[in-house]
Amino acid sequence: MSNENEEQMESSSSESEDECMDDEERSNGEESGPKTYLPGQPLQEDEHLICDQSAYVMLHQAQTGAPCLSFDIITDTLGNDRQQFPMTAYLVAGTQASSAHLNNVLVVKMSNLHPTSKAEDEEDSDDDAEDDDDDEEEDEEKKPQMTFSFIKHQGCVNRIRATNFKNSVLAASWSELGNVDIWNITQQLQAVDEPALLERYNLDTVNNPVKPLFSFSGHQQEGFGMDWCPTAQGVLATGDCRRDIHIWKPNEGGTWTVDQRPLVGHTSSVEDIQWSPNERNVLATCSVDRTIRIWDTRAAPHKACMLVAENAHEKDINVLSWNSKEPFIASGGDDGFLHIWDLRQFPTSTPVGTFKHHTAPITSVEWHWTEPSVLASAGEDNQVAIWDLAVERDDEEVVDEELKNLPPQLLFIHQGQTDIKELHWHKQLPGVIVTTAHNGFNIFKTISV
Repeated sequence: MSNENEEQMESSSSESEDECMDDEERSNGEESGPKTYLPGQPLQEDEHLICDQSAYVMLHQAQTGAPCLSFDIITDTLGNDRQQFPMTAYLVAGTQASSAHLNNVLVVKMSNLHPTSKAEDEEDSDDDAEDDDDDEEEDEEKKPQMTFSFIKHQGCVNRIRATNFKNSVLAASWSELGNVDIWNITQQLQAVDEPALLERYNLDTVNNPVKPLFSFSGHQQEGFGMDWCPTAQGVLATGDCRRDIHIWKPNEGGTWTVDQRPLVGHTSSVEDIQWSPNERNVLATCSVDRTIRIWDTRAAPHKACMLVAENAHEKDINVLSWNSKEPFIASGGDDGFLHIWDLRQFPTSTPVGTFKHHTAPITSVEWHWTEPSVLASAGEDNQVAIWDLAVERDDEEVVDEELKNLPPQLLFIHQGQTDIKELHWHKQLPGVIVTTAHNGFNIFKTISV
């Protein structure tokens, strides 16, 4: 794990317009300073992208060997609203290795996460510099750390989601082989906190591999849609590439009852599922059939679809996110559009907000947990975009003509990863985002949120 990002990483924020040099300065032959780079602009042979560290409060990257194309942030016991550095975060992730039998569920601890050097320089601007030896010692002490514990997994992990259930932490994993497994990862979380426990755990699992608490093989095909209900502990929904959605309910003794009758409505692959943040029986789904559907699971499966927005996107709908504070749902599709839907007007063919910034399919979207107007989106154009829908355009403040073409709600662009698959806001570390891509993880906090 490194606290420096790749050279090609770049961020752009609405507060960085003064970094752009105007044409007159260039024509006068003055030394060129940093310029704001907008995604899609061609680079000259002698130009390269560098990360503007001053745009970040914290920025780290990490690699896990085989790429993890799905992960979830684990709610820990270290407290909420943690602002102090160094920070610690716990994740559960699933690998997509080239050989199916080499895949794992990873329980990850990222710790000793310090702010960027720029952020620290501002805090310590009045302090005298120490000698070189002390600086090297300090740099060593500030190196971020990452610890893993492994669970062998049959097949690549299409999607993984975590929840706190009774006194345990559980993870549900969607396998490319068509099975859904539930794992108790409490022991693995304890192991990443204690080196002695981790060593013993790794030795034990060689001969005694961890088995899932429960497995379901009733889906007819593999799938990606999966979500734990936030208001009913242990309730899970899973959707597959055939079109079927199954509802899981926990039993006493660590098993689940899975309704074998799928919810009826979608005509193609169910790509994403989101339970309502405040109604325990209501969930939303999106599909390759270009519809968004709202369901009430108390009804019979063939009557459970309450509302449907037809042709909600021009192409496949990949992801959606339910706002935890306001009656809004955000959706992203293969068309690169980000749509905002007002549930008070649903269903309607017209979203209340539409943003076209991504130049390739959107692969992840998530609302901020406490700021109802803020959300983040990621796409196959290798960008993470942070949005604030409460912002309005003020053209008088925009100096650079090229920046005028950007949506005013676009706060920040984060780059440097290849083929970004998922992002999540950390609920206990305000403003911190974790992303995963083919070339590893990023965990960062920007100056914008």
